[in-house]
Amino acid sequence: MDILQYTFFQNALIGAFLASILCGFIGTYIVTRRLVFISGGITHASFGGIGIGVFTGINPILSAMVFAILSAFGVQWISRKKDVRKDSAIAMFWTLGMSVGIICCFLTPGFMPDLPSFLFGSILAIDSADLWLLGGLALIVALLFTFLLRPIQNIAFDSTFARSQHLPVTAIEYLMMTLIAMTIVATLKMVGIVLAISLLTIPQMTANLFTYNYRQMIWASIILGWIDCIAGLYISYLLNVPSGATIIFISIVVFALAKIVLGIRRKMPDKQ
Repeated sequence: MDILQYTFFQNALIGAFLASILCGFIGTYIVTRRLVFISGGITHASFGGIGIGVFTGINPILSAMVFAILSAFGVQWISRKKDVRKDSAIAMFWTLGMSVGIICCFLTPGFMPDLPSFLFGSILAIDSADLWLLGGLALIVALLFTFLLRPIQNIAFDSTFARSQHLPVTAIEYLMMTLIAMTIVATLKMVGIVLAISLLTIPQMTANLFTYNYRQMIWASIILGWIDCIAGLYISYLLNVPSGATIIFISIVVFALAKIVLGIRRKMPDKQ
């Protein structure tokens, strides 16, 4: 309990809580809409923005967010064209971002000490600015889902039906792609580019094992994400291993255990 008196650990706990809320909302949309591969492409494309920020002296988080949003719009726009497949568009922006990031980092004189934190993440390294970003974005997302839950839910499950109901499908799709890109960048400090997409999918997949209700999935994802972060933080502290990787590993273990328990329960005969 002595570690709780340190500011960096307090920031880590608050950041984990805010990220769980943010990823609970956005991740549920990603899993329901089956946008995991697109989100993975945006995650890796954001490295291009980090490289540009390092090279130009701009805040890497700000440049990464702009680059990620533009990449998300690019994927959304190109995938609507009949002559380009969606997976090809994702691969193009994925590799574009990684190549731009690598080139800019190599052109930057000197050594960039923060680069590993962007690649692999460290929740213990987040500061007050990161908390403000997570908190502000979580508040915006929570308000948007409160007022637009029904159209978001309809589009997530069946965009064709949503169009037949005269809902603004295109506008909401671009809005959600913007929020996905911003969420990915906001959580980079926690788990890094390599693992960011896991935080947006694994707790939601676990929640989906127990319910198909959209609201319940959101709340369950938030709770599961919070539990994964706390357990991952504690175990990483005990074993002195990277916190971001440990959080993701714990979330996968929780998913596997839930899957096994549900499988056993289904095979058990009903007692009536």
